[in-house]
Amino acid sequence: MKTILVTGGCGFIASHFISMLDANAYEVVLVDNLSNSNRQVIDHLKKITSIEIDFHEFDLRDIESLKRVFKSRSIDLVVHFAGLKSVADSVIDPISYYENNVVGSLNLLSCMEAHDVNNIIFSSSATVYGHQDQQPISETHPAQPINPYGQTKFAIETMLHDVSHSSAGLNAVILRYFNPVGAHPSGLIGESPKGQPNNLMPIILNVAARKSEYVHIYGDDYDTPDGTGLRDYIHVMDLASAHLAAIKQLEQKGVACLNIGTGSPTSVLELVHAFEKVNNITIPYQVTKRRAGDLAVCFADAHLANEKLGWQSRLTIEDACRDAWRAYQNLTSN
Repeated sequence: MKTILVTGGCGFIASHFISMLDANAYEVVLVDNLSNSNRQVIDHLKKITSIEIDFHEFDLRDIESLKRVFKSRSIDLVVHFAGLKSVADSVIDPISYYENNVVGSLNLLSCMEAHDVNNIIFSSSATVYGHQDQQPISETHPAQPINPYGQTKFAIETMLHDVSHSSAGLNAVILRYFNPVGAHPSGLIGESPKGQPNNLMPIILNVAARKSEYVHIYGDDYDTPDGTGLRDYIHVMDLASAHLAAIKQLEQKGVACLNIGTGSPTSVLELVHAFEKVNNITIPYQVTKRRAGDLAVCFADAHLANEKLGWQSRLTIEDACRDAWRAYQNLTSN
């Protein structure tokens, strides 16, 4: 049985990854500071899976607590999800983003090296690509992040490459996510951000629950079929399954950097209308001016993930809308 250290383990994507682990093959050491998540996720995970979870509440910047975990447990693999993730907040407070994301990751790599833990899967983001004229975006496109959040993700990617090329001999799989949506089909875990949500699906959910009046659509005059931005929305369960496939990829030495998306763009309006159709709920929306820096189109070329991992997305936008609403209703009623 292998022991996996999951950082940010109570978060949206991490919790869905844990839900898919084989309880006969893995046990989980979970670290989370709960800054944007809830400890109740662990209770819900215990209803979904019988996997053993050893929870530690602290921040990765607390290197002494991190050292104690590595000393007390024999870690085989790290799956690193922890980090601040709001583009807008990173522009307002870049120091917090560099300190939390980069320093926390540096502490993690330091502890891994000290305890001969040589395997890591890193939760990166398509944000590292910045503005790209050619679509879909492949891994050969240059990284040119345009905000502090994207810069921190790329900085961590660079550290992984550098450590891999050193005597430490690190093996890493970097997964560049596009736009995760949906929830676990049980409805027991889902996307539950604290405070005002920044992503489209949680905003739609708040409007569906009549906690907000409108979905604001930023621009309907892009050069796209319906004038709204096109994005690559991937079901979180598909995204979680990519991490399982990435565990096997770690048997190959070095660093692999892979896009994780569907390869098929969906517009903002298409997502709103899909939610309305599958859940039989009207979602009011208002169109306002474009936001600075928003792209007309951004979607993945995911062929390399298929080639390297034998992975591809299988769930639909309709599945994501149905699962997200089920989880939202279940989690907010408890």
